[in-house]
Amino acid sequence: MQYIYDTNFFMEEIEIPTEHLHETINEKTEELLKKGEGKLSMYIAICTAIMAVLAAMAGLLAGHHSNEALINQIKASDQWAFYQAKSIKAEIRQLQISVASLAIKSPEESKKEAAEIKLSAEKFEKLSEEELIKHGWLAKAVTFFQVAIAISAISILTKKTFLWIVGISIAMVGLVFFIIGLI
Repeated sequence: MQYIYDTNFFMEEIEIPTEHLHETINEKTEELLKKGEGKLSMYIAICTAIMAVLAAMAGLLAGHHSNEALINQIKASDQWAFYQAKSIKAEIRQLQISVASLAIKSPEESKKEAAEIKLSAEKFEKLSEEELIKHGWLAKAVTFFQVAIAISAISILTKKTFLWIVGISIAMVGLVFFIIGLI
């Protein structure tokens, strides 16, 4: 029995609640540009926008890997159920041979099929684990990007360059997690 999995059905998106920050950053940057003080603010706004794009990409990919992990786990469960059914059939055939010395398939054939199914189930379990690991790295990246965006927004509002540097540093940590999640 084969199942067709619709990956859109499982689609889970990580919400990035930074939209209101973009508005605040844009308003503050426009004010500062009108006053002639906005060069640094413009750089911060651009960096913040890049962080937001990376956060959105990481969130989308984290959701994708979570879905793939779920699908592979379902496939592994299907294969384990199939493996158990084959193992039971092999035992029944063995009993039939003992009782009547007559069987359609030899128990060795059934055991060989069961071993192949077991390998398939183990493969899907491994794929599921790999997808969950990627999901974890990308989810961490989203968190770091969100924190970096918030600190960058605060740096614009308070006009503190130090906070912008902290925000960029935190975004770099998020970028490392993002890259690891892609590998």
